[in-house]
Amino acid sequence: MSNPANSGLSRRSFLKTGALVAGATIVPSVISFRAHATAGPGELAMVPAQPNANGVVERLFLLKGDPLSGPIQTIITEEGNPVPMPTLEDGERRVLRVLHFNDMHNHLTEMHGKRGDTHRFSQMVKMVKDIRGAAKDDEVVLFVSAGDDHTGSIFDELMGWAQEEFVADAGYRANSAAGVDIAALGNHEFDRGAELLKMGIDKDANFPVLSANVHGSKHLSQNEDYVAAAIAEVKGLRIGFIGLTTAVDTRVGQPDDPSLAVASPVEAARNLTPALSEVCDVIVVLSHCGYGGDQHKSGKAATSRTIGEGDFAIADAVGSLTDKPVVLIGGHSHTTLNENGINTDNVVSGVLITQANAHGKFLGDVAMSIAADKGRKGWFTSVGLHATKKRDKRVASDDPRFASLEQPEDYDQAFEEAHIAPMIKALDTKLAEVIGQVSGDKDLTSEETFADRYVGEVALANYMNDALVEASKVFPGGQVDLALFNATGLSSGVAKGDLTFRGWYDVMPYADAVHVATMTGAQLKDMLDNNAKRLLRPEEAESVDMKGFVSRGFLHFSKELRYKIALGAAASDAKAVEIMLKGKPLDEQLEETFRVAFNTYIALGAFGETWNGKQIGADVPGNIASFDVRQLPYEHTGLVYRNEVISHIRATGTVGPETGAKKDGRLTIVQ
Repeated sequence: MSNPANSGLSRRSFLKTGALVAGATIVPSVISFRAHATAGPGELAMVPAQPNANGVVERLFLLKGDPLSGPIQTIITEEGNPVPMPTLEDGERRVLRVLHFNDMHNHLTEMHGKRGDTHRFSQMVKMVKDIRGAAKDDEVVLFVSAGDDHTGSIFDELMGWAQEEFVADAGYRANSAAGVDIAALGNHEFDRGAELLKMGIDKDANFPVLSANVHGSKHLSQNEDYVAAAIAEVKGLRIGFIGLTTAVDTRVGQPDDPSLAVASPVEAARNLTPALSEVCDVIVVLSHCGYGGDQHKSGKAATSRTIGEGDFAIADAVGSLTDKPVVLIGGHSHTTLNENGINTDNVVSGVLITQANAHGKFLGDVAMSIAADKGRKGWFTSVGLHATKKRDKRVASDDPRFASLEQPEDYDQAFEEAHIAPMIKALDTKLAEVIGQVSGDKDLTSEETFADRYVGEVALANYMNDALVEASKVFPGGQVDLALFNATGLSSGVAKGDLTFRGWYDVMPYADAVHVATMTGAQLKDMLDNNAKRLLRPEEAESVDMKGFVSRGFLHFSKELRYKIALGAAASDAKAVEIMLKGKPLDEQLEETFRVAFNTYIALGAFGETWNGKQIGADVPGNIASFDVRQLPYEHTGLVYRNEVISHIRATGTVGPETGAKKDGRLTIVQ
């Protein structure tokens, strides 16, 4: 070991307990060099990697191994590999700005014929470029995603439903071009299956994708397609990243990937944090687990929803395991946090929690002044959100609203033209295709659909479920007796006139396949009784934003089923009565079996909407256990629910009362 007096090392270097000194190189004691760096239990392999060339990371290190096997004791790397080094002088400062977004759901550009296109992502790109361009010599500006870059807009269709249909992963391609430095895996990344997600990562993600608690996929390889954690070096600052994915709402249990699983995010974070903090100056947790914990109401939720191990529990676990500055950048719950500066309610165990709503409505901005080797003692933080603007070309320049609306100077037009426009062009034919006509009935509008979907019968839901039953006449396994769909899956209504592919996509944006369960009449009766307890009751509806998510899993059914919901005095008393199935009282058919078509989300147990035996959430009182649909025997058709409905629309030519898009009294609510 060299003589300290001759090594040129700072005093700080020799105050690092247990550090290895070789020449002028300081190696944290948690790092071990080996001839072949294959991680065993309690170890992670640190592998140098190529950062996104459009980002700002100078050196990138991926941490590979199994963070669920137990606490990480050692980080190994091959002999001769570079390692992240503590190069800043004692007390030397860096300003770290982390610009972030979450739950973009492919809302890159929101296209609208009358208002004009809103360029959400290109607005954020302009902000990022401006901030990076103005950065001082001691300032680091990162750009990150906290997950759910997929599912929710027409851009999803570029991924297709099979490998041979793949054109592009729109979200990841845009992220790469925009200079995103790192991203977490969200639950909706898996909606079209891990096989297509792998293609998206391989072809379009020029940045590392993180999740420490997703495991077991037969298609997506842990440590190859995604990793648990990473370390980025910029201007001498070492930033550690941990990625976490919700264990509540990820679509595990799908037939083509039965071993895909999501473990406890808290356990994964606990196992990683101490070792990671030894080789970093600051830790950023990218948590796609949801704000709050257990049952919580925020963001898109109009009532409380099941979060499970969410950001509160993660922050509490991580904050107690390190004295380094920690920021948790969240997603999943679509929550607007710290819009006007730090809210002290969002600081848990010294960890700042923030989130930027969803769909590109905000670009989040966390700025930290970090002093080398001072931990949290010399840590100063500010936080805020930069709003993007909607477009409405109908508003004149002298209108008071004009300044609040998107104008050409508000977005990066060159980026939009170079990267987003080609993807839109690839979609043009599909987007513009007229699949049918809508005959003007007010029950089909977005306003009526939102007003009805949680409290009673819905015209569009009737049409969708009836269409699927009709389409099932040519299913390989035979026609179904009944079809169902969940209320939260209805995302829009339709307007009179031409109905385009995009117009119907907005109604059904989620990636649901058709799964046919065999159920007895007795099971159907139990499920309907359980459904009755999920209804948003009249005394609740007055105080609920009906455009928000009431995540109770309330179901709508096809016309073969007619019944009443008797409200009773409370949710626990509500029940289904006068149930008729295919023209006969269900009580006379309890031993008979029926083929019932489910959408994927419900068939998998509805996760936070609990058709999985767990307690019904979303503010339903009484600790009511849910009916567990996961135990039913299923035939997995491989057919896409939305595609089957679109085929029916094309065949009939019209969506309107004359083709079944109406309320027909199949569900009535009584006291």
